[in-house]
Amino acid sequence: MTQTSFEDPKLRSIDEKVKAGERLSFDDGVALYRTADILGVGYLANLVRERLHGDTTYFNVNRHINPTDVCVASCRLCAFGKHMKNESAYTMSLEEIWHRAGEGYTEAVSEFHIVGGLHPTLTLDWYCEMLRGLKERYPQVHLKAFTMVEISYFAQRTKLSHREVLMRLKEAGMDSQPGGGAEIFSERVRRIICDHKIDGNEWLEIARTSHELGLKSNCTMLYGHIESEADRVDHLVRLRNLQDETSGLVTFIPLAFHPDNTSLAHIDKTTGFDDIRNIAVARLMLDNIPHIKAYWVMMTPKIAQIAQRFGADDLDGTVVEEKIYHDAGATTSQALRRGELLRLITEAGRVPFERDTLYRAVERTETAFTILV
Repeated sequence: MTQTSFEDPKLRSIDEKVKAGERLSFDDGVALYRTADILGVGYLANLVRERLHGDTTYFNVNRHINPTDVCVASCRLCAFGKHMKNESAYTMSLEEIWHRAGEGYTEAVSEFHIVGGLHPTLTLDWYCEMLRGLKERYPQVHLKAFTMVEISYFAQRTKLSHREVLMRLKEAGMDSQPGGGAEIFSERVRRIICDHKIDGNEWLEIARTSHELGLKSNCTMLYGHIESEADRVDHLVRLRNLQDETSGLVTFIPLAFHPDNTSLAHIDKTTGFDDIRNIAVARLMLDNIPHIKAYWVMMTPKIAQIAQRFGADDLDGTVVEEKIYHDAGATTSQALRRGELLRLITEAGRVPFERDTLYRAVERTETAFTILV
């Protein structure tokens, strides 16, 4: 595609900026969301993606652990959290968590991704013991644990500062943090969809503190509910500003809202165009965040495969028993084998690169792995 072949002439000035390596403005972001020229947006995003990563697509062999779905919050967007008296609610024992972490371990998992509900009685000491137990049993596995929302809740319950909570968890074995709970930073939207959660400023402040302590984290955006295009761009710009300050954000993951089994079930589900566009716009706006992830659990393996040509350079990992989005109606498998991920990448014309959480190369045998530093 040449500069003059865009269906939407508004993309021509953005094309000039992209090719010159210039930062896109807020108005540019809104234009990218509103244009009907999805192929033009994808072309620009792919230029940036290949400038940064060539034909490489990253993946890892990981396992999700959700210790409890008991949650004191009652967010309208959530189908996962349950009140303690709910008969279907669960809370794993420490022994159960340690045991489940080891199931399927022959694939040599390199990461445990740990998030859960805001439980009213589990203590910070309990979570620290969980981390220590995992480190003792699986010392080579990276522990990516606890969203900024969970950190805030731990601080509230213990009367400690965010920094003190993060330091205790880090000492217990937490290696980095996932990016969940960011949702959309717009105060107007948060009051409706997740008024029980911390606000956007506190999410950013906890992430800033985490980065100051040497921890890396991911970041997310939940789209496809009641937010506007401007709300999405504001969210991306605020993440970009944080990254300018700290350089602590590793990967951005756009998350499609799944309305089933939530109080917002009347909202239409996102389309493939929505999912692809959010990947592409993120790649173009977030010029300082290295990686954009197409999370196959939410957008389906097929859309994630296409996303590799629209700005995504990462497909996440094998996952295994993901609960949060499946409770909200996701119909994808809860796990993909390593070989299936390789196929999704190679059939898209990309080159698979197995990574650890911090994107270091992993050299694998049948039942073990080595991180190449």
